[in-house]
Amino acid sequence: MEKVKNSVRLTGYAGADPVIITFASEKKLARLSIGVHEFYKNSQGEAVDQTQWFQLVFWNQKVELVEDVVKKGAALRVEGKLSVQAYTDKAGEQRYTTEIVVNELEIVDRYQL
Repeated sequence: MEKVKNSVRLTGYAGADPVIITFASEKKLARLSIGVHEFYKNSQGEAVDQTQWFQLVFWNQKVELVEDVVKKGAALRVEGKLSVQAYTDKAGEQRYTTEIVVNELEIVDRYQL
């Protein structure tokens, strides 16, 4: 059996242009959402197209590629790891968000999806 590891692969479409953040240390971060479609038939036999959205995070050299190439609607294939972040909202409630920290990015032809 393969060693257990935190790994996820997704193929889908960029939901918006990426948001780029530059830190004082000159490090860069890019955030982007990706929509992943799932097609199936429900219990009544009707075709269903369901889209799930995932938040992607890119660091360092990957940011430059994202910044230069990725635009809303781009077809992407990504591989990375799940990362859960905790924060306190304005009401003082503890909240959690799950992101995918991307280590591999491929721009694919829309017809390969």
